Parts: sequence; structure tokens; C-alpha cells
Amino acid sequence: MDATEIDHAKLRIPADGIDTSLGFYRDALGFGIDGMDLYESGDKPFFSVRLTPGSVIHVEPDKGFEPPARTAYDHVAVRIDDTIDGIERDLQAAGVEVDRRLDPLGATGVAPAVYVTDPFGYRLELKAERTAEA
Repeated sequence: MDATEIDHAKLRIPADGIDTSLGFYRDALGFGIDGMDLYESGDKPFFSVRLTPGSVIHVEPDKGFEPPARTAYDHVAVRIDDTIDGIERDLQAAGVEVDRRLDPLGATGVAPAVYVTDPFGYRLELKAERTAEA
């Protein structure tokens, strides 16, 4: 089996959390939203946050939502085409609090990253792909 990349992750949110989710992922972090028309028409039970051309996070509103337990979920890591300073500036401008900053080892090696938590308790690692201001 030859994997090429992660296609998607799926996160559940509270049934009334759609606007909050859009406010965080689309408005604060700047990611695109796919499939909202299919979700709203009832053809799909989720919509998607477009991270890259080949990867998304499916977001499914769920009446039985329970915040993620630290024992069952830690974080999703997303490589960002910016420096760590640029990422932090964008987050500060959007009012998103940084939980911590580290230099973790990931799929492409060690690089600086910040961790943020979405409004539903899911942690995201935003990992810098650039090391110097361009």
C-alpha cells in the first residue's frame, strides 16, 4: 500500500455550531468552505473546510456532540505557507489565541509551529513552511 497524503479528517461539532465553525475556520483562519450547498439541501451530513487543493476537514453538526476528550484526540497538523511570525500576526489580527509555540518534528522535519484550539475543543497545529520573511 503506497499512501500519498492525508485526504481528510472529520470533526463533529454541536448542531448549532455552524456559524461558530464558519467564523473560526473561514473568517479567522481564512480557509475556504466547500459543500455548504449540499449540506444545506440535506444531500450531505457535513460541509468541508478546504485546507489545500488535496485536503479538507469534514465538519459534521451533531445533536449528540461531546467535546473531544484529551485521551481520544490531540490535534490535526496543517502546514502553512508562511513564516511562524506571519502565522502569529494573522492569528493575532483575527483574535485567535495561541495556546503554545513549539518546534515539533513532523512529516517534513522540524519546523516552528503554533497550536490553537477551535471553539469546540479541537486543537490545530499550524506549522510554518517558510523560515525567513520573503
